[in-house]
Amino acid sequence: MARSAGASDAKLIELFLDMLAAEHGAATNTLQAYAADLADFSGHLATNRRGIGNARSDDIRAYLSALAARGFSPTSAARRLSAIRQLYRFLYLEGHRSEDPAAAVDGPKRGRPLPKVLSIAEVDRLLAAARTRLENPDPVLAERLRAARLACLLEVLYGTGLRVSELVALPLSAGSRDTRVLMVRGKGGKERIVPLNDAAKRAMAEFLDLRRQSGEAAKSSWLFPSFGESGHLTRQHFARELKALAAAAGLRPAAVSPHVLRHAFASHLLQNGADLRSVQMLLGHADISTTQIYTHVLDERLKSLVRDLHPLAQD
Repeated sequence: MARSAGASDAKLIELFLDMLAAEHGAATNTLQAYAADLADFSGHLATNRRGIGNARSDDIRAYLSALAARGFSPTSAARRLSAIRQLYRFLYLEGHRSEDPAAAVDGPKRGRPLPKVLSIAEVDRLLAAARTRLENPDPVLAERLRAARLACLLEVLYGTGLRVSELVALPLSAGSRDTRVLMVRGKGGKERIVPLNDAAKRAMAEFLDLRRQSGEAAKSSWLFPSFGESGHLTRQHFARELKALAAAAGLRPAAVSPHVLRHAFASHLLQNGADLRSVQMLLGHADISTTQIYTHVLDERLKSLVRDLHPLAQD
C-alpha cells in the first residue's frame, strides 16, 4: 500500500514541478529543492500508510512535529511547509484534490533572523588578502591565474551583490574592456542591469590578461571557466577558496561565504545612504519585502542622524 502511494506521490510531485518550470520559470536549483522537500514529506506519509492524494491536515501537522523532533529549525520547517502548501494549492486548483488540507495548517513560529554581515573593515581585509596573493611573484603562471581569478570573483561579488550562481555563470563578454554594466539573468530568467565599479573592472582586466598569457582565453565562453560538467567554476569551489582566503585574512571562515558578501554589498550601500528600492533592484529581489531584512541598517542610520544632527540631541 505504501509503495503504490509513493508512486502516486511521485506523479503528483512531478506535475507540480512541471508547472513551476513551465509557468514560473523556476531555476534548476529551486526545482531540486522542492523535489527533495516534497519527497521527504511523501516518505513520512508512507510510513503512516498515507499519500499526498489522501493526506489530511492532521497528517501535515504530524509531519511538522516530526521535523521538530529531527532537530529542524522553525525556519527550515517553514520552508518545507511552504512547499507543501504550494503543492496542495496546485492540486486543488487542477482538480486533483477536492480540498486543500494545508490551508488550515499554521506554520511554526519563527523570528526573522538578521542577515550575517561583514563590516567594511573586514571586507577590506579580505580584499587586501586577495591582492597580496595576486602580487606575490609566483613564477608559476597557473598559480598567478588562480590568484587573479579569486581577486576578480571577490571584487565583482562585493561590487555588484550578485547571487553566487549568477557570478560563476557570467559569460566571457562580461569582461569586455568597455563594459560599464552587467546584464544578469537571475531567478526565473528575469534580467536586470547591474553597474560595475572601477575596482571590479580592473580585477576583470587583470584576470583576463593572465588568461590570454596562459592561452586559455579562446577555450571557453565563460568568464570563470572550469573543466567540470557545467563548463564554469562551481559555487562550491568558489566558497571553499573564499573560506581559505578568510582564514588568511584573520577572519573566521565559518562567518564568510559568497552569500555573506552579497549581504555586505546591500548593507554597506544602505549605511552610506542608498534607498531600499534601489537596493532591491540591484539584488534582483522580486518583492521589496525580501529586501526589508536590511531595515535594521536603515534604523541604525536614522538613529545616528537624529543623534548627530538634531539640535536637541547635543549634550
